[in-house]
Amino acid sequence: MTTKGFSVKHARDTHFERGLRPYLEYRYLGIKEATEGRVVAWHLRKIPGVPFPPGNPHLHRTSFQFVYVLKGWIDFEYEGQGVVRLEAGSCAHQPPSIRHRELGCSEDLEILEVVMPAEYKTEEVASLVD
Repeated sequence: MTTKGFSVKHARDTHFERGLRPYLEYRYLGIKEATEGRVVAWHLRKIPGVPFPPGNPHLHRTSFQFVYVLKGWIDFEYEGQGVVRLEAGSCAHQPPSIRHRELGCSEDLEILEVVMPAEYKTEEVASLVD
């Protein structure tokens, strides 16, 4: 008997690949397939030597987004919150559609991110305030 949705991904059996942001590598954790698209999770890490340009203000059309910093640090600017530095051991829940942007990060940055749903839209906005 098999259990629907069970998934295990070992670091030794997977690899990082280029993704949405050119300065980060993504290791997909198999959660999207296991949950039939309800949730996505990935391990991100900074590509050493690749510049990290400050991001444009944007938002994600999600129902849930969780960020956990495994190593290093990253600075975000959030609508209504100002600049927030997340460092190793920090976690953040980004409410649905909160406007934000990335400001900078350490060369050794590693993050775990969990998002619902697995497929969502990212929209650039003019600013972090109306």
